[in-house]
Amino acid sequence: MSRRREYEIAFVGLKPGVHVFSYEIGDRFFEVFQQQDFRNCRATVKLELDKKSSFMLLKFEIGGTLEVTCDRCNNNLPLELWDEFSITVKMVEEPDQMNEQEEDPDVYYISRGESHLNVEEWIYEFINLSIPMQKTCSYEKMDGPYCNRAALEMLKKLENETPEQKTNPIWKGLEKFKDLD
Repeated sequence: MSRRREYEIAFVGLKPGVHVFSYEIGDRFFEVFQQQDFRNCRATVKLELDKKSSFMLLKFEIGGTLEVTCDRCNNNLPLELWDEFSITVKMVEEPDQMNEQEEDPDVYYISRGESHLNVEEWIYEFINLSIPMQKTCSYEKMDGPYCNRAALEMLKKLENETPEQKTNPIWKGLEKFKDLD
């Protein structure tokens, strides 16, 4: 994966305190990563870097929109992004060993000799984490402008045609204990 310099922060030259960085993320950002299950991404990332003497606190605020495929009706569905993530970056002598041992995913170690911090992979990860696992039109909007009416009608037909569930013979003998109080 190529490292893009626009996502590198030269933190050595920064004074202690809070510094704000902004990134506009579109579909081109994701070209260096694997195929995504969304498109038309227009995300904004606001990064607040609070530099201390031996560590940095990073707060990512994700906002914007993108388009996914609805899991229910297979139509295009626009989604609003909004989420916040925090990471603590600590400067140590043995960063590789410390990163392997660290159990908290919100803590990351870098070498004391480092001068730049690349935030590209964190931006990628946090945008993906901002997308819900289940991507469907809400129940209130099932007849809304984004739903595929033909697919919804087919789903309703299939619901009505499903035969009643057969009871498992394993449980048949236990029914007599059901009403004992």
